[in-house]
Amino acid sequence: MTNPGIHTGPARADQDVDLAALRGDCARMAPRWAAPGRRAARPVPPSRIHGVSVPASAARLLAAMAEYGD
Repeated sequence: MTNPGIHTGPARADQDVDLAALRGDCARMAPRWAAPGRRAARPVPPSRIHGVSVPASAARLLAAMAEYGD
């Protein structure tokens, strides 16, 4: 039994059509969802931040990256 919502055939060549269809679906669904109210973000004191560890290799990778990209 196949699910009609899952595309299992060859990839569609025209991705712009897929993006347009996705945007249309989102626009139709948006009125059904209410956005949560905005809450002001409060700073977290450093004493509450614990248990975070970063491997040295990941820290070196991030330090070597440009501000945007890579």
